[in-house]
Amino acid sequence: MSNDQLRHVTRFGLQIPDFTFPGVGRDRLFETIAGIAGCAESSGFDSVWVMDHFYQIANVGDRSHEMLEGYTLLGGLAARTSRISLGTLVAGVTYRNPAILAKQVTTLDVVSEGRAILGIGAAWNEDEHEGYGVRFPPIAERMDRLEEAIRICRAMFTEPAPSFEGRYYSIHEALNNPRPVRPGAIPILVGGGGERRTLAIVARYGDACNLFGDVTTIRRKLDVLDRHCETAGRDPAQITKTRLGTLVVAPATAAAETKARELARARGMDEDRYRDYIIAGDPDGVCEQVQSFLNAGLDGMIFNMHDAYDLDSVRLAGDTLTQAFG
Repeated sequence: MSNDQLRHVTRFGLQIPDFTFPGVGRDRLFETIAGIAGCAESSGFDSVWVMDHFYQIANVGDRSHEMLEGYTLLGGLAARTSRISLGTLVAGVTYRNPAILAKQVTTLDVVSEGRAILGIGAAWNEDEHEGYGVRFPPIAERMDRLEEAIRICRAMFTEPAPSFEGRYYSIHEALNNPRPVRPGAIPILVGGGGERRTLAIVARYGDACNLFGDVTTIRRKLDVLDRHCETAGRDPAQITKTRLGTLVVAPATAAAETKARELARARGMDEDRYRDYIIAGDPDGVCEQVQSFLNAGLDGMIFNMHDAYDLDSVRLAGDTLTQAFG
């Protein structure tokens, strides 16, 4: 593995956010998802991600569509894969006591023989909080909880019996055995691009961050992160910077653009959101667009694909990225 690969928490990842597949019943649902993860691995993706939601979210599908619990699913995928890293993009801090979350992610790391990533964020979907009876605090409190949770998880990944006393959470000589398998501790990816709090938390505690937006937006967010790193006395190169968006790739540009427009209409995206979120084209066109984001300062990208159940599309995407960017 090269020094460049070692530096990045992930280079190119595939997110699977949608579990409602044409003609696939509940009895074949996991096998379909495992097939997608296996195809992603064999075609060159280095990580696979699922959401931490209990209802399907807007712009992906109807709220009543299938949604599997993320860490249970990742444990199953760990047994069906051998190389790719596995994580949620991202776990909502409100859904679990952070010590329990650290235990879940450590268990995933043991099951996967060292391939777990902790993706975590402040949570946002008030609808599912209400439905499941989980309190949905104001944003300032959620950000405070996020910072405390990251500190607890880091301590439980790296120390034999840590203690922590915060405003919202505490642990007292907490045991986390067996220890994580991954050398140097399980990496922590912080999701979100809030310029005042989220990116400051990334600068202090994160191994990685994941952002949204077009090239101009990404460049601005990274400039803000650099300033937070300067304040924190941190080298920004220590943090893997990625961007999540949709990928539509086809052998011919026209076919890809048609699929992308159909997807945008199905997800209710207006033209601006469509342009900000979707990369579409033939392999050369996709590589050109990806390169523009890497030139803006990203270390890698994470993609979801609305047609991931079509393994030929996943294979084309993985082969395209691997051949172009190594």
